[in-house]
Amino acid sequence: MTSNRTLLERLYAAFNARDIDAVLLRLHDDVRWANGMTGGIVQGHMALRDYWTRQWAQIDPSVVPLQFVELPDGRMAVEVHQTIRDRTGTVLKDGKVRHLYRIEGGGVKEMTIG
Repeated sequence: MTSNRTLLERLYAAFNARDIDAVLLRLHDDVRWANGMTGGIVQGHMALRDYWTRQWAQIDPSVVPLQFVELPDGRMAVEVHQTIRDRTGTVLKDGKVRHLYRIEGGGVKEMTIG
């Protein structure tokens, strides 16, 4: 669990720093990622780069991991404190969310919100 936890801690830190290249380094080439804004799935690095670029132009999200749990099926569950602000700094959402990760070959293969 330690290497998976470290991978995810670095992913969250890179996301919060808006370092998209560092985020993508931690993802499988054919990653599937939950679209938290409009629903559905975003797949692959190019699609995620576009998704996050558009998202960060509209809102200012921050996700801080609070707890990591390895599930019996091998996925990692991460409880996060999520704060979403609009571009003027007004808080739109503030609370806990659960992210579920499937990690393969040293990178995130799938992320869902549960």
